Amino acid sequence: MDTLPSLFISHGAPTFALEPGTAGAALGALGRALPRPVAVLVVSAHWITDSPRVTTGHRPETIHDFGGFDSALYELEYPAAGHPAVAARTIEVLREAGWQAEGDEQRGLDHGAWVPLLHLYPEADVPVIQVSLPSPPDGDTAFTFGKALATLSGEGVLVVGSGSLTHNLYDLRPDGPDAVYPTVFAAWIHQAVVTGDRERLREALDRAPYANRNHPTPEHYWPLVVAAGAAANPEPVTTIRGGLTYGVLAMDAFLFGRNLEAVLADIPPASGGQAG
Repeated sequence: MDTLPSLFISHGAPTFALEPGTAGAALGALGRALPRPVAVLVVSAHWITDSPRVTTGHRPETIHDFGGFDSALYELEYPAAGHPAVAARTIEVLREAGWQAEGDEQRGLDHGAWVPLLHLYPEADVPVIQVSLPSPPDGDTAFTFGKALATLSGEGVLVVGSGSLTHNLYDLRPDGPDAVYPTVFAAWIHQAVVTGDRERLREALDRAPYANRNHPTPEHYWPLVVAAGAAANPEPVTTIRGGLTYGVLAMDAFLFGRNLEAVLADIPPASGGQAG
């Protein structure tokens, strides 16, 4: 079976579901170009538990874990099937790596999972499981956790880390100009990704310029490190420049282990603004 790459997605605000922009179009192109996975495994910034938990239900519900948005968002559903067999295999792999993983039959898909999947696999025709990030996460924990999941990439599972390259919700600018500090941080991360500097990625929140301003809390950064760790073949890397939403949320994505730049060539570059 073909070893699949791993993917980091910036899911931005929940409005990404309705405003795909450049990032959404690029994810759609990737979904069409990648080999069809047996299942998608998502590690989202919105599910952190003391020890890893894995969704095991046959039909995970769509969780609308946000408030104050357009009513249209609450009407969206992502009716993908679960995959109990892949979930059981995930629990087995994590336990073999020393994690006290358990199944969760009731848990559904939070918006960190289903919102980007609306663009990656819009037909919801690929089974999805979600795995929680073990707490307390840090760079080494996130990378080691990703490495444990890398085994599944060789078994037809697409491992996705869903967070946000930058995530300062205190400084959202729906109507203002784009801030400069997210682009400085993003450029530093891009350099670490394309040069394969995993140490720099693990330590970014201590070393990168404007790290604390871009991530007042760190949970949306760690899925990038998980995705980097989950790459069975870390090179080459395909980068998606998604621009900024709300002036500060970088929508960039990285595909580790496959060069699909050609399929993105006809997608217009991001121009900033709410749609990414």
